[in-house]
Amino acid sequence: MKKLCLDINGLHEFQQNRHPYLLLDAAEEIIPGKSAKGFKQLKADDWWFEVHFPGDPNMPGALQIEAMVQLGALMVTTLPGNKCKVVYLISANNLKLIKKIVPGDRLDLETKLLSWNRGMGKCSGAGYVKGQKVCCIDFKIVMPHILGEYKVKNN
Repeated sequence: MKKLCLDINGLHEFQQNRHPYLLLDAAEEIIPGKSAKGFKQLKADDWWFEVHFPGDPNMPGALQIEAMVQLGALMVTTLPGNKCKVVYLISANNLKLIKKIVPGDRLDLETKLLSWNRGMGKCSGAGYVKGQKVCCIDFKIVMPHILGEYKVKNN
């Protein structure tokens, strides 16, 4: 499949999150059904820094997870027939939050789709600041519109 590169407008075309909850600035390389690379440039005025934590601002772990999942979702929403469809996170394992991510950092993200079957995907993701791993996770996603095609029908 052809590699894709998406700016903010392209991100809006393939997934449903919007500001302030869209935690990606760009997806620099998406290989649909396989992998994705993207980034979030953290700014001092990002909404979470004021409250997490005053005097010691850093990106909450839950938002680090969400950023990796948002990028991971692009691996399947860029597949034919899935454009801008809903993707849900259904499990997260082996989470490691290794180092604080602070205003001014560029969070580079990488995700891989390890398996994809009947609308369910097994993925891995990692985040880096200046080439140093700062977070990683294994996670599973689901696309309900595909999963629904495989429900047992009662007669």
